[in-house]
Amino acid sequence: MIRSPRRSSLVAAVLAALMGVAITAAPAVAAPAEGQITWAVKPAPGPDGKARAAVVNELDPGQSASDSFTVTNLSAERVTFQLTSADGFLNSDGRFDILPSDTPSVDAGTWITLPDEVTIDPSATVDVPFTVSVPDDAEPGDHIAGIAAVLITGGKDESGSNVDVESRVGFRVTTRVTGEALPAVEISAVTSDYRLNWNPFQPGRLTVDYTLRNTGNLRFTVAGQVSAQGRTVDYRPAAGQSATELFPGDERQLSQQIDDIWPLFLVPGDISIDPQVTLLDGTPIEVEPTVASFTAVAVPLPQLLVLLGLALIVGAVFWDRRRSRKKTEALVAEAREEGRREAKHGGGDTAAPVI
Repeated sequence: MIRSPRRSSLVAAVLAALMGVAITAAPAVAAPAEGQITWAVKPAPGPDGKARAAVVNELDPGQSASDSFTVTNLSAERVTFQLTSADGFLNSDGRFDILPSDTPSVDAGTWITLPDEVTIDPSATVDVPFTVSVPDDAEPGDHIAGIAAVLITGGKDESGSNVDVESRVGFRVTTRVTGEALPAVEISAVTSDYRLNWNPFQPGRLTVDYTLRNTGNLRFTVAGQVSAQGRTVDYRPAAGQSATELFPGDERQLSQQIDDIWPLFLVPGDISIDPQVTLLDGTPIEVEPTVASFTAVAVPLPQLLVLLGLALIVGAVFWDRRRSRKKTEALVAEAREEGRREAKHGGGDTAAPVI
């Protein structure tokens, strides 16, 4: 359960514990805490009698579908909950949320009709009906909303001022409007960063950051890979996160690392994204992968320093040999000159005496 303050007008709290279509069916439950009211919200079982974590419908423009959900008061007192629906979205952590109360919905959140409130006795459960009505001019594709049971309580902010705290617990409602399915993804804002290994005999690491945008009309799960220098790394969600999902119009910043990349001044590579799109019955839809190329700057400084050191050593050896050779040549020349002088002087001393 997540709470947020409200002064003169309600500042909406985010929708807590909203469950995705693909996860195991379980009720959304407000986090229990001593002295607090707690409650659970979940869709009624589906037509097959199985429990659901979310409501998923495929409807034609102008068509409606009736359904219901349950609200369970887990507290020891009678409570009146407000009921609301709003457009859904994925936050920066990839978790499902709905628009706050002070932001009007413009899409599937406005298609849902349900009672304004429900009063529930302690430890009791109430079934609440609702209807999803698709407008005649609705665009084909996936439209995401959420339904929540809301409790407003008093509290104080950090300055001690009285505020209202709004807490929401609910679930996702996905409506796929029939028509032409157009799954598509766009890759943009590609940047690369090469980190050297200062051991010249070990490769470095390449990090590639990029932005994905769902430019189609169907939600999809991200799958793909980044490759460079013959090495390929498949995309994996961050630790502790489920599969990365994108609703139509959503975008997400992603990052991948490739180890064992040698610095060759310029390292070309590719990003390939293969959106995983399915029909509501789970049948996969084939989507052509989207590819974007990049070139990373990877200056081999450690290797250049090694080459520079070798060049200095070779140069020093060459200079020392050259200097030694010149010194030797100078000594030889001096010895020859000395020999010539001695030879000339010695010839005068041995001449025959004059009588």
